[in-house]
Amino acid sequence: MSEAAAKRIAFVFPGQGSQSVGMGSSWSDSHPEVEKVFDRADRALGIPLKQLCWEGPAEDLQLTANTQPAILATSVAILEAISGLQIEPVLMAGHSLGEYSAHVAAGSLSFEDALVLVRRRGELMQQAVPVGEGAMAAVLGLEAETVAAIAAEAAGDEVCTVANFNAPAQTVLAGHRLAVERAIQLAKEKGARRAMLLPVSAPFHSPLMRPAREGLEPELEAVDFREPKVPVVCNIDAVPVSSGAAAREALERQVDGPVRWVESILWMVEQGRVDLFVEVGPGSVLTGLIRRIAPSVKAVSLDQPSRAEKLVEIVGETT
Repeated sequence: MSEAAAKRIAFVFPGQGSQSVGMGSSWSDSHPEVEKVFDRADRALGIPLKQLCWEGPAEDLQLTANTQPAILATSVAILEAISGLQIEPVLMAGHSLGEYSAHVAAGSLSFEDALVLVRRRGELMQQAVPVGEGAMAAVLGLEAETVAAIAAEAAGDEVCTVANFNAPAQTVLAGHRLAVERAIQLAKEKGARRAMLLPVSAPFHSPLMRPAREGLEPELEAVDFREPKVPVVCNIDAVPVSSGAAAREALERQVDGPVRWVESILWMVEQGRVDLFVEVGPGSVLTGLIRRIAPSVKAVSLDQPSRAEKLVEIVGETT
């Protein structure tokens, strides 16, 4: 085991919302393996995913069925680019669809199978609720317990529930649009710093996604899941899965269940004794969240090649 592995490093992989046109392209000049990963994605899906990621158009990249495999492919390409650094994580996790990237990295799911699954996952999520009937909202500045109570009060005979526990004072709600709008008003009345609708196309990670879960279950059952080489902390339970069957089952429940990101990070810090998180993929959303959840640990994103030098520097500091 490398010296870096002894420093308790965790790899984390971003989910929807981290996409941007050009993602991954900056790595391709100095890392030819990056383009090869995207070429594999193109062949697996039968669509020009590399072109979509690197050139857009942005409106097509934003479509859920495209966004999900695009982020996964970018994350795996960057992972391949840093393989020469010989950094061995002790734990992995991914935010929402990022959990699929984590399983690819852990060896429990093939890249091609993961691409097909997340594209289908995106399609099913989009189809589960007619456009305009569902919504998601971010609430900032209130504790998660308060936001959960607000959601319950706002729901009435509709659905409004916590979808993402992202940070101690950043919680995301999902459900029927009118119920979510009622929750926004209640949150403002209770002193939220901000409460606003999110520009998403469906109420992800809510009970309204039950049809998507039911549609995805046979797809997941048809794919070979192997034992992860590195434990993957799953969103739905905030504890590691260590078998292929457990990985599959957690991904099934994740579709209409909440992303327990705060608990996942705290488990890795407190039980896994992780002291450095490496965000592998586009953007730096998770790095920002981790710094708020566990300010005592270090976190670095690898959205650009120059960040790899920062990672080496940080690893060196922890020796």
